[in-house]
Amino acid sequence: MLVWMLRQVMAARGIWSGAALGRLLKERAGYELSAPSISALVSGEPKQMKADTMNALCTALACTPNDLWSFTPDEEQEITR
Repeated sequence: MLVWMLRQVMAARGIWSGAALGRLLKERAGYELSAPSISALVSGEPKQMKADTMNALCTALACTPNDLWSFTPDEEQEITR
């Protein structure tokens, strides 16, 4: 199971709003996302993500993809291995 950890990563860095994340993306990564796209990333788990977006998030937040996603194998997956 994958768990999207963007809100936790943002909170650990004192970023409390999508608008603040948007500014950070633009300032640190030179990357612009629309307000609805940022809101979707902050409020829920993405179904898919462009590599450019992941790169910009990692650059802006000084983190790695492993910080943004937490993986725990499902019990069923562990049983079948």
